[in-house]
Amino acid sequence: MSKEKEYVPVSGYVMLVVVFILLTLTVVLLSRPSTVWMGGLLSLSVILLPGFFFVNPNSSRVLVLFGEYKGTVKKNGFFWVNPFFSKRAISLRARNFDSEKIKVNDKVGNPIQIGVILVWQVEDTFKAAFEVDNYENFVRIQSDAAVRRLAGMYPYDNFDDETEVTLRSGHEEVNSALEQNLRNRLHIAGIRVVEARIGYLAYAPEIAGAMLRRQQATAVVAARYKIVEGAVSMVQMASTHLHRKKFLYL
Repeated sequence: MSKEKEYVPVSGYVMLVVVFILLTLTVVLLSRPSTVWMGGLLSLSVILLPGFFFVNPNSSRVLVLFGEYKGTVKKNGFFWVNPFFSKRAISLRARNFDSEKIKVNDKVGNPIQIGVILVWQVEDTFKAAFEVDNYENFVRIQSDAAVRRLAGMYPYDNFDDETEVTLRSGHEEVNSALEQNLRNRLHIAGIRVVEARIGYLAYAPEIAGAMLRRQQATAVVAARYKIVEGAVSMVQMASTHLHRKKFLYL
């Protein structure tokens, strides 16, 4: 299996001087009857011109000759290569992908709406160019699949067990699981996941009202429990204090 390899091109400025010399010789030969040499030099100059190209910072060019991968130029500058090379530009910049909100069921079957924010960049240009048909579309599709899988791994919330990791409360663990899932999926395309996190999370509209009322009721019960717990604690403290003062023995 092939992998990315660096290609060292010729300086474009050096070849620009060569082409200039060839064109100068062609002009000189205009005053002479040697049309064969003049035509040959002019043709050579024209053939060399498509070999020039630029590479901008954080960009690359994937070079292919008649279907054979020759290498990748990642160094920025002005270069020249075999004019018969095809030169595909692939950006190495970090990119943001804010997915659309999709409707899925969480671990316990509640319909929710969820979306992710993904920061990614091309790490292996060979894989990005040849292992998948369109690496940008591949990122979008795999991100959607990763979100659906993540939603099925955790409940949106858990009113009965506060220690369980949920989509709403377990940010660190949930985002870590999302990143790892995306890394596994995008590795085949030579994509590096810089960061991935949940960007939008809510119950689906049809159950949002009912779940909000349940959350409010749970909060009220929890508040009352804290009040009772505090009152009991104060009684215990008072009893202990009196016991130490030998006013009351229990």
